[in-house]
Amino acid sequence: MTFLRPTLLTLACLFAAHTGASDLPSLGDASSSIVSPQQEHQLGRAWLGLLRGQVSQLDDPQLKDFVESSVYRLSETSQLQDRRLEFVLLNSPQLNAFAAPGGIVGVNGGLFLYAQTEAEYASVMAHELAHLSQRHFARGVEAQQRMQLPMMAAMLAGIVAAAAGAGDAGMAAIMSTQAAAIQEQRRFSRQNEQEADRIGLVNLEKAGYDPRAMPLMFERLMRQYRYDARPPEFLLTHPVSESRIADTRNRAEQYPATGREDSLRYQLMRARVQLTYEETPGVAAKRFRAMLDENPGLDAARYGLVLAQMKTGQLAEAGETLAPLLSKAPDDITYNLAQIELDMAANRLDAAQRRQKRLLSLYPSNYPLQQTHIDLLLKQQRVADAERALDDLLKTRAKDPDVWYQVAEVRGLSGNTIGLHQARAEFFALVGDYNQAIEQLDYAKRRASNNFQLASRIDARQRELSEEKRLVEQILR
Repeated sequence: MTFLRPTLLTLACLFAAHTGASDLPSLGDASSSIVSPQQEHQLGRAWLGLLRGQVSQLDDPQLKDFVESSVYRLSETSQLQDRRLEFVLLNSPQLNAFAAPGGIVGVNGGLFLYAQTEAEYASVMAHELAHLSQRHFARGVEAQQRMQLPMMAAMLAGIVAAAAGAGDAGMAAIMSTQAAAIQEQRRFSRQNEQEADRIGLVNLEKAGYDPRAMPLMFERLMRQYRYDARPPEFLLTHPVSESRIADTRNRAEQYPATGREDSLRYQLMRARVQLTYEETPGVAAKRFRAMLDENPGLDAARYGLVLAQMKTGQLAEAGETLAPLLSKAPDDITYNLAQIELDMAANRLDAAQRRQKRLLSLYPSNYPLQQTHIDLLLKQQRVADAERALDDLLKTRAKDPDVWYQVAEVRGLSGNTIGLHQARAEFFALVGDYNQAIEQLDYAKRRASNNFQLASRIDARQRELSEEKRLVEQILR
């Protein structure tokens, strides 16, 4: 991540430098004359491609679905006007979440480890949505440009003084100017954080959560990392101070204590993440079992134990552990998906198919269920059916590189070579590798040379990707 943060700032500065203010629409705030919302959108997508191409991501449909649905629900009660959101889940146990310009929302897996309740998780996401709704990125660029001329003039005066013989005085002037610029940047950052906290609290309450979750999480993090030489990334970019905690606590106390604090579904997702980052599935199983021994009614721990047992090949034991959960909530999609996965692992494909068919009648548009349906079709060697199911999934997840990656694999299995290259092109475009994307479409065009209409569609898409590449390179120049 050390490369990506400077890259985003570099993109921003170059974007602003290459764009004339007269070309931009005015939306009533000064920042819109520097970076318009549409330019933020383009910038964010360019940066997202760079990010996806460099860091490991979590390919967990259930976790992705939870993050996407929960953030969209928060956005409905937020001040965010442009809700064209894109999500990226980073495969890191470190605490972090971020919002990049243009509606890019990033979440580390580690957020689920640190946020002990859904309200705490939501407090972080509401804070990040506030950064987007208040356009802090564009306002930061505008503030930097506003500072630029006086700062440059002061530095130039210092350089002239040094050149004229007043070396120490000139250097002191240069250093003081740089220090003033850094101080102003920090002040602006603190203001943004405070504003995001306050707006996030309002959003939390409107979305039905208990706003007290925000100061509670801040307090716990400060106690935990007060003396750490290297705190989590989130605390480096979102410093927690006594005054910040006091401010959020005082504001949160003004709301009635009637908001939602937690949910079973959030705890089930936490269990999935805890298993991901545990040393081994066996160690995770011991930890979940110890939690159950202490509290037999802890359903999330039981679910975590089921997953850990499946990971270690203890399929019969996993079935026994899962049975009470299904008995208690026979239509719960998370438990049923675990049973389908268990049946598939045990090669009970007919049982998996019957359960899946029933679930699809209840939740026809559920993404994790659709993905499991595709996995089952492949397990049954019904490749053509899997390809059709993936084509349906693309109607709602056309910007998901994980889906395009699987589309390419399945089209290859079905012998659809042209479609394979087209899918690879979309995958590479989404991870920022436009050269590979355009090359894949070259392969597809050559294969489609006898089909004029198909070749024309491929050529049109190749021109679109070439234009996207040109725009990204223009931003980077």
